[in-house]
Amino acid sequence: MNTNKLKSYAPKARLAFMEAVTKRAAFLGLYADRIAEMTMDGDSAVIEGRVFTRKQGQQRSQLVQRIEALGTTNGKLVLKDGFNQFINETAFTWFNRLTAIRYMEVNEYLDHGYRVLSNGENAKFGEGFEILGSAADVADDLDLNKESIIDMVLDGNKEEELYRTILLGQCHQLSEAMSFMFEKLDDATELLLPDNLTKTDSILKDLVNDIPEDNWQEIEVIGWLYQFYISEHKDAVIGKVVKRDDIPAATQLFTPNWIVKYLVQNSLGRQWLATYPDSELKEKMEYYITPAEQSDDVIEQLKAITPTSIEPEKIKVLDPACGSGHILVEVYEVLREIYLERGYRPREIPELILTKNIYGLDIDDRAAQMAAFAVLMKAREDDKRIFSRDIKLNIHSIQSTENLNINQLWAELDFDGNNQAGSMDDLFAEPQLELVEVSSENKVYLDLLRYLKEQFIDAKNLGSLIEVDSQHLELLTELKAKLADKVQGSEPTTKEAAQALLPIVEQATILARQYDVVVANPPYMGSKYQTPLVKKYLKDNFKGYEKDLFSAFIIRNLQLTREHGELGFMTPFVWMFISSYEQLRLLLLDKYSITSLVQLEYGGFDGATVAVCCFSINKTQGKKYIGSYIRLSDFKGAKNQAPKTLEAINDKSCGWFFETPQNNLTSIPGYPIAYWTTSSIINSFNLKKNMKDISHSFQGMITGNNDYFLRSWHEINNTSINYNALSYTDVESMQCWIPYSKGGGFRKWFGNNEHIVRWNGFGNDMVRGRTENRQFFFREGLTWSDISSSLSSFRLQPKSILFDAKGPTAIYKNNMHIACIGLMNSVFAQKIIELLNPSVSFQLDDFNKIPINDKIFNNQDLIDSVNHCINISKADWDSLETSWGFTTLECIKTHSSQLQTIYNESILNNQLIINKIMDFEININKLIADTYKFSFDENEFRKNNQISLISNSSFYFGTKISSHERNIRQQSIFITRIISFYIGCTMGRYSLDREGLVYAHSGNNGFKELVAEGAYKTFPADDDGIVPLADEDWVFEDDATTRFREFVKTVWGEEHLSENLDFVAESLCLDAIKPKKGESSMDTIRRYFSTQFFKDHLKTYKKRPIYWLFSSGKEKAFECLVYLHRYNEGTLSRMRTEYVTPLMGKLESRKNILNDSKAAASGAELRTIDKELKTIDKKQAELVKFDEELKHLAEMKITLDLDDGVKVNYGKFGNLLSDVKAIHGQAPEKIK
Repeated sequence: MNTNKLKSYAPKARLAFMEAVTKRAAFLGLYADRIAEMTMDGDSAVIEGRVFTRKQGQQRSQLVQRIEALGTTNGKLVLKDGFNQFINETAFTWFNRLTAIRYMEVNEYLDHGYRVLSNGENAKFGEGFEILGSAADVADDLDLNKESIIDMVLDGNKEEELYRTILLGQCHQLSEAMSFMFEKLDDATELLLPDNLTKTDSILKDLVNDIPEDNWQEIEVIGWLYQFYISEHKDAVIGKVVKRDDIPAATQLFTPNWIVKYLVQNSLGRQWLATYPDSELKEKMEYYITPAEQSDDVIEQLKAITPTSIEPEKIKVLDPACGSGHILVEVYEVLREIYLERGYRPREIPELILTKNIYGLDIDDRAAQMAAFAVLMKAREDDKRIFSRDIKLNIHSIQSTENLNINQLWAELDFDGNNQAGSMDDLFAEPQLELVEVSSENKVYLDLLRYLKEQFIDAKNLGSLIEVDSQHLELLTELKAKLADKVQGSEPTTKEAAQALLPIVEQATILARQYDVVVANPPYMGSKYQTPLVKKYLKDNFKGYEKDLFSAFIIRNLQLTREHGELGFMTPFVWMFISSYEQLRLLLLDKYSITSLVQLEYGGFDGATVAVCCFSINKTQGKKYIGSYIRLSDFKGAKNQAPKTLEAINDKSCGWFFETPQNNLTSIPGYPIAYWTTSSIINSFNLKKNMKDISHSFQGMITGNNDYFLRSWHEINNTSINYNALSYTDVESMQCWIPYSKGGGFRKWFGNNEHIVRWNGFGNDMVRGRTENRQFFFREGLTWSDISSSLSSFRLQPKSILFDAKGPTAIYKNNMHIACIGLMNSVFAQKIIELLNPSVSFQLDDFNKIPINDKIFNNQDLIDSVNHCINISKADWDSLETSWGFTTLECIKTHSSQLQTIYNESILNNQLIINKIMDFEININKLIADTYKFSFDENEFRKNNQISLISNSSFYFGTKISSHERNIRQQSIFITRIISFYIGCTMGRYSLDREGLVYAHSGNNGFKELVAEGAYKTFPADDDGIVPLADEDWVFEDDATTRFREFVKTVWGEEHLSENLDFVAESLCLDAIKPKKGESSMDTIRRYFSTQFFKDHLKTYKKRPIYWLFSSGKEKAFECLVYLHRYNEGTLSRMRTEYVTPLMGKLESRKNILNDSKAAASGAELRTIDKELKTIDKKQAELVKFDEELKHLAEMKITLDLDDGVKVNYGKFGNLLSDVKAIHGQAPEKIK
């Protein structure tokens, strides 16, 4: 089924239904902050001046009671909480009812045969309602007042009232067969049926129009709608401790159809085929895995426990966390085939399955409603009269006994016929009953009810994890029958008491039994997100399995299964590997038989927030049992999982199908379910532990829209970046930017931290936000680039950083990542990597197989050497201004006053650093080699020189160029970095008085305050963040070249100023620009600013410049740099008034001076003057055009949202900026 339309519709529908119900509640005087007073006046009820019938007033009182009950905790009423929960559940109820009616009308399941929500097949909303055309005919069918219906029809102006009456009548009729979803007549929720059902803004419009009718042909549409309906609520609660009322939203996950088939066919189907191996059922179960050929011992064991015959009516199947019923629907399908095979009549099968075979429980009332509906609809496919058979389904929403007064209810039941009790005034107080008042015959029932009261008091937190002692089963059955009789009785008080207790007894009866088959996709919730109550319960009752709800459910489901019964699960696959679940693995391997398992790829199906597996278990000890395993980890994406599973089932030689004896798995330390392990791998990995055992490694995020989500960190307001988040909860619901690792090129130890990611509260708005790993967000660990053109390199992942799918990360305990970084950067690990995956992509699965020797964690020499490497690499990375850890240039802090000397000293210092880290890396390799008994070639290592420091010219420039070429490039870059830092100081980004980033806000806001504080005292920052780049010295007094001279003088003094400027010019001509004969040093520096600086800036900042080049054009009549973070709506006006307009006058003055000098000039001098005059003419023409556009844009007062990024913002200035296409991605647009 294509679920795209459902995914789009359901979240919108949730909001629409809640809004519509809220409006209807307001009409009844029900608000979040108050309940309007209602007065009774004869047969009328009056609310805020609106008149209602007495009956409606009584129903409204029921709604008020419900709101107050929902908002009361420990005797304290919080009206807003009660109201919000009430609106949520009521909206959900009407959503369920209307989607159910839609399903039934499309499938022609309504008895009267007319469509209720539409006007025929594929009709759109607005084309009328088929049932209105036959309103008089259906009046009797729906038990409506026919005369009243006819009057409304004849009136012609009461279509809304008529339709509302018929729709409610339809709900009342359906309550006979589906009381679990459609309440009985006089249900108070009918008051909250939204208004305007026939109007253009009807809530029915999108339900009918947005979902193709083809989707309604499959019952799984109900489950998908449920999942998508709660998706936004789920997003809101994920990542924090989950409260009771939020557990369904946080843990529900609709199981994909193919997985459901696998689970049921390899549990229920497997059980049938064990007894009847020649059954035709096998050919009808495409996901059934034929068991491997077993040893003689196992064959004899299986023969002893397999019954010779099975009676279909005695098969009991339970889904203890049934959600919307997808698994139960497939159970029905398989059971139907079993019944047919045994010769049952098709007409009798549906009722037998519903009443004898299928059981389901869930904590969510709405989910249980949908599950019951889904199963009933499957039965309706086979039995047109199923609705009239008064069938009681064994599918229940588990209810809490929290507000049940057992003593009072017992008194009202009056089993002994004496109708005596204590005070009835306080419904929440427990009246004191003397035991002598209860007959010995009935006291067992009272004791049982008191026991159930205690067991189910936290039922909405714990669900099917609650244990009911099987010794009570017989008594529960008796009590259930007694209560059912009381429900059918005529005494109102007794009837109500029985109705209150019967659901509790029914759910207890289900939980006291054992079942032939238990199949579930249990809830997933790690201990981090559990309430203290849930944590304590799991610790007390499931010790050793309490790390997650799903692991406790595995244990509970085993308890619910009879000896030698079958189980099917879909769970996160972490239990297969990580140490937290070692006890669970050992239990399964030691006490039971894993008959089959399918391990899905990390993105195994859409909607899953964790990596999952599905597996089947036989509740029989099977240490020698050969299980069947399918490994889908190499097949990315949800669409590949099902076909690759089928391929493996049909071709066991495919390469991803494995058959492994269970005792092989117990021979591996930690008992990982490493079913794919071969003898050759075991020989290669002769140690008993691998990386998976000690770390949690996973891919990072895939945004799905990098243009929206990703920025280079320097593009936006630096105050909007959260550099200090330590957990997912720190940024939950927060709008901010977060440091983001995207892998990057080869670099060991530390670095490649350049990006930030837009965070919109939860991360679920990305294609793959990896929120399933939220508990590991922002933690320090080990990272690498999953794709590398050469060797793999591993780095420290600092705290407070999120990461991309291209930068997988491993998280460790107890700082183990330090030693592991050393291990992974060793030659030994590289050899292992080459063995595991010789391609350019080093995947998580490969990483997790790296063998671990615990000695590395106790080797302080190793750890110290790794820390030294990390610290050296960090200092190297932070030496660049493109690092957010940059403080200042080392050459600024030196005591020397000669740049040549400073440069020479930096080269020597760099070599010392390179030698030092080389020694540390060699030491690491020797220690690793000694630990792993590996031969390390030190000479070869030195020769390869993979020291990944910026200061290492061999690494930075590569070895394809000569040493001399590397040296001259290094000198040139030394100077261009000084120049870039100088521009930063001029703009106010940096300062000689403060280290690190000084101003990187937005709109120039707060800049004056920094100036007033003395932040730029030593070298004043430019007043407006506009720095001219003049190609001649007479143009501007404060241009970039002039101020650079001032900067050099300020930093290194006047004594060696000329010498230092000569060194700058000489260094620039080595690589940055070509030398020009006869040019002075200042002219060379000016030429660099005019022709090359912005190109270098673009390269340094990877086409996301922070200093923007405004340029009049080819003639360079006017050019200036504007600091992005100081740009404001007045910047263009100031540029025009302070620079462009004065420049026009200067050009004209220069032109006049040149013309005057022509009279005295001759020869070469005259030609030079004429050439300059022509240049000025061109510049004037260019400047006039530039000024026109500048004036137009200045008047527009363009503002920038820095969150949009440089790429977007750079395109807002038409032709005023240089290199627009390279940065913005498109040629400049004409500004109108």
